[in-house]
Amino acid sequence: MSDVLEYDVLVIGAGPAGSTAARYAAKNGAKTLVIEKRQEIGSPVRCGEGVSLSWLEELEIKEYKKWTATNVKGARLYSPAGNILQITEKMAGDEVGVVCERDAFDKDMARLAVEAGADFMMKTTAVSLIKEEGKVCGVKARSMGKEIEIRANLVIGADGFESQVGRWAGIYDAIPPEDIMTCFQYRMAGIDFDPDYTHFYMGSSAPGGYVWVFPKGDGIANVGLGVQLSMLDGSKAPKDYLDEFISSHEQFKDGEPIDMVAGAVAVTHPPEKVTTDGLLLVGDASRVVDPMTGGGIVNGMKQGKIAGEFAAKCVSEGRFDQEYLEGYEKEWRDRLENKLWRNYLAKEKATQLSDEIFDKVIDALSELKLGEVSIGAILEGVKEKYPELIEEFQDML
Repeated sequence: MSDVLEYDVLVIGAGPAGSTAARYAAKNGAKTLVIEKRQEIGSPVRCGEGVSLSWLEELEIKEYKKWTATNVKGARLYSPAGNILQITEKMAGDEVGVVCERDAFDKDMARLAVEAGADFMMKTTAVSLIKEEGKVCGVKARSMGKEIEIRANLVIGADGFESQVGRWAGIYDAIPPEDIMTCFQYRMAGIDFDPDYTHFYMGSSAPGGYVWVFPKGDGIANVGLGVQLSMLDGSKAPKDYLDEFISSHEQFKDGEPIDMVAGAVAVTHPPEKVTTDGLLLVGDASRVVDPMTGGGIVNGMKQGKIAGEFAAKCVSEGRFDQEYLEGYEKEWRDRLENKLWRNYLAKEKATQLSDEIFDKVIDALSELKLGEVSIGAILEGVKEKYPELIEEFQDML
């Protein structure tokens, strides 16, 4: 007979969003367990590792130097012809500010959850949901080779964009190829770049995506790219595109990779719902990755705080039905959804732009003193220098 564990809240996945949900659920009085299928939180790393610092106060994070590789002043965007737009860290969004050591970062977020009272179980994989009268009430799991049951009043799925939990619960189907970015990254030494900035290269070097260079200190940087899955015809893989980019740029071609990583990220719009009776989704599993940048850490953690606080409220009220969970849906959508949809539409447009248009857009913006980087500011800048392009962006006005 399987061992049975009982908790108020069960979180599946110990990434930043899952650990944050667990932290705020435990902090507010819910008996909380996090299960993680891997043997080590944060490893292997599948991330460019860039984050801003603007959200730390909201998430009550006081220490960040322990997981910071380097600080940056801002970002530089390059068009295919070499036009450059330089923006400050405050203007650059949630992926610019520091370049972190993601494995250390994830572990630190788990530490905060433990200090709040959450329990953790490593090498524990959920294999199916337990449902009774249509309500999710736990999971069957395999822990260190042993079959167990974990009963919980509320299950939080934080198991990434390929979320099995979301599919088991019938919340959504597969993500279409045009909304998936497949990525490949080297950690490179011996390259020549300005370490005070993160660098982004636009255009056909990375079809439907972009190339990034995130400094890691000591002359090392993460150099990677994302390519829209639907634009891969089988003739080249993301690694091939990255190798071509590196070999065609003097500052990178003499460098050497000392690490590599591959993965994928969903750059889609939010689903119609992320809840069902007894269950809610958070982080990449609920598809809150920024569709324009592919960055999901900050959105996932902001949503994780909302999820954890709401989970504790569910426990205190004894309500776990979907009707009650609509309160969670409303709260996170009020906080994040408008920007997600706006950036999804911008992503859809960006994937259709030619190198020539990227050149003109970056050229126009480089001559302006932007107070902010927004769709409106970009369109106004383009209209001033290249009014003939406005028709290209008419559907975004």
